Amino acid sequence: MARTAYVNGRYVGIKEPAVRIEDRGYQFADGVYEVIKVVGGELRDLDRHMARLERSLGELRIEPPVSRRALGAVIRETLRRNGLKNAIVYVQVSRGTAPRNHLFPRAPRANLVVTVRRAPFPSAAELQDGCAVITVADQRWGRCDIKSISLLANVLAKQQAAEAGCREAWQIDEKGMVREGSASNAWIVDMQGRLITHPLGPEILGGITRARVIEMAKEEGVEVIERPFTLDEALEAREAFLTSTSSLVMPVVEIDGRSVANGKPGSVTMALQNRYRAAQGMIAKSAVT
Repeated sequence: MARTAYVNGRYVGIKEPAVRIEDRGYQFADGVYEVIKVVGGELRDLDRHMARLERSLGELRIEPPVSRRALGAVIRETLRRNGLKNAIVYVQVSRGTAPRNHLFPRAPRANLVVTVRRAPFPSAAELQDGCAVITVADQRWGRCDIKSISLLANVLAKQQAAEAGCREAWQIDEKGMVREGSASNAWIVDMQGRLITHPLGPEILGGITRARVIEMAKEEGVEVIERPFTLDEALEAREAFLTSTSSLVMPVVEIDGRSVANGKPGSVTMALQNRYRAAQGMIAKSAVT
């Protein structure tokens, strides 16, 4: 089936030219985006993604191109036209199209693009075995809490990880603290079984899966501490994992070529992974022990 996209009121083939050259997203990375999971034809955490999109737009002073209700209808119709049950929906909003000038256009009209593709979710083996990460210096801009389409530093970090045979790159700040991955949030489990992850703020993106995991952990009586942690703490931790919409709850078993604990996924991580997947409709709730 040919892929279909939504672009400013029209449903078009994915390969059709549909956005003008002077789109500010193309020329300035002046825009934001969201990535939404679809499982069994059902959108997951849509309200949370919508709220984060609206926050990002507000921080960049971009007027939403349509209402939340209308955007939901567009997303569902784009999903229907692509005929996918397990998918990732990508929503991008730029400030609009205008002659190239750093200043905001006087009367901008935001450009809205929605695309759908098959879900690149981890395989059962990947979720069971865990992954390796490398660490890189954080070179991103100072407002990582905005889900901006300006992702060059993330792209370079992710490429470096791939070339090292790793799934992800954890960003390290100038004080030696782990912030987050190039496309995920970073976690460790300390020797007392407590979850530790970087607090919300300009340094990290507030992940939707991150928020879900915090809620689930607290429901299970697991203590969650939101504070920066060092690379040394991660290497000495009982467990480590990462979270994102597409990576789910992924165990991290190796950092910079060194094993985390015994080099196998830990019990806290796996319990959270199973509970998250059950809540998202990816496994039966009866499979959670």
